[in-house]
Amino acid sequence: MRAAAAGGRRSGAMAGAWLLLWGTLALGSRAETAFLRRADDSAGRCTYSFTVASPVEAGCPDGGGVPELRAELAALSARLSRLENRERGAGGSGPRGAEVGGVRDPQHPAPAARLEAAYGELRRARSRLEEEKGRLEREKEELERRLESSAQEIARLRATRCPPGGEGPGRDALRAPGKAPRWDPQPLAYQELQSERTEVPASRLLEETALGRPGNEDSGCGELVWVGEPVVFGRADSIAGKYGVWMKDPEPVPPFTRETTWRVDTVGTEVRQLFQYEAPEQLARGYPAKVHILPRPLESTGAVIYRGGLFFQPRRSRAVARYDLRGETVTAEREIPGAGFHGQYPYSWGGYTDIDLAVDETGLWVIYSTEKARGAIVLSKLDPETLEIQRTWETNIRKRGVANSFVICGTLYTVSSYSAPNATVNFAYDTATSTSRALSIPFENRFRYLSMVDYNPAERQLFAWDSFNMVTYPVRLSRA
Repeated sequence: MRAAAAGGRRSGAMAGAWLLLWGTLALGSRAETAFLRRADDSAGRCTYSFTVASPVEAGCPDGGGVPELRAELAALSARLSRLENRERGAGGSGPRGAEVGGVRDPQHPAPAARLEAAYGELRRARSRLEEEKGRLEREKEELERRLESSAQEIARLRATRCPPGGEGPGRDALRAPGKAPRWDPQPLAYQELQSERTEVPASRLLEETALGRPGNEDSGCGELVWVGEPVVFGRADSIAGKYGVWMKDPEPVPPFTRETTWRVDTVGTEVRQLFQYEAPEQLARGYPAKVHILPRPLESTGAVIYRGGLFFQPRRSRAVARYDLRGETVTAEREIPGAGFHGQYPYSWGGYTDIDLAVDETGLWVIYSTEKARGAIVLSKLDPETLEIQRTWETNIRKRGVANSFVICGTLYTVSSYSAPNATVNFAYDTATSTSRALSIPFENRFRYLSMVDYNPAERQLFAWDSFNMVTYPVRLSRA
């Protein structure tokens, strides 16, 4: 009896093993001898032959065997041919990992399954790329819209610029005695700036008063009772302007004026650039009149401009330095004894804000903390020429517990949060009485990242930097 199966090498090996096992079991009890032979046929296919001697027949009868067996073998042969043709049509040279007798080899997944998995991954990647493309297109449209809006605003500002020489209907109206200035709704921003330039300078009155006498009638001092909504003055156009400091000198020295605006973008480790703008439209266009390169990098957002000098904390030091804006040199530098620096006692938002300078109606101040004070705010009055400490107050307000602080009329005020939209001015420390008190004056963080707050006594408003935005806050003081 002879049986043959044709196919791929892997399927043939499995079929041959089954045939040998079957023959061994069937003939084991009779102790008959069986032979298994494997060889390539004329078509190059592997063929297994299983041979066993008949126990009852001495020879094969004429006629070629039983007709039913022949029919069954022919059907099996046709079925194997169809399977082979189908496998070749799928692109394979044999049934690698394919089904044999309806069984799939679990160690070799079908190529179709691998292709489907790869195709699914490609579709997911394409979907992610399309989402990213959409986001970038939306950002591009927003930037184009802002650029167009800025270009229109610049064109409007250029068209309404004041004539040279200080001549113009607005100025004539202001100089004319007994006449109220005519209100023109078009140059709205410049009308406001012109009216501010005609106010009586508070600093000139203060020069005639004694240093450090808050509450004097001539100074117009009093307690802070109200902070208005923020007004956007300008916006930084690069990541370096995420936080920074911008200032105007309340007591300028020629050739600078009260309209000269100063700005420092403080993101980075080597912050040396001080931008100078002669007029508000220069700041709106983003083109400074001059860029001062400081001889030493400054630390964080605690700098101020006062009496023709930039007062700042040099990087990684507990010192305060004065940079002369006319001579462009450092004219004074002095260490603050025991002051924390470079992250020892910052405000709650961080940023190495250990040493913060401030200006009010009475002069120049420095706000810091020491190990002796155990992190509480220490306030010292400085001589603006020599930077010598004139007097020091130690408060009971923890510096890390507040977001920022400023000084008005000799009183230190703190802001509760740098990110909460509805923050408050929450504490006040009066240097005249050396006492502190809790407050709850509403303070709006419109852009949710307040990194600088300073008081300008000449304009009677707060200057602040809130997440790329340079803003001002109007304030109201009570009469002492």
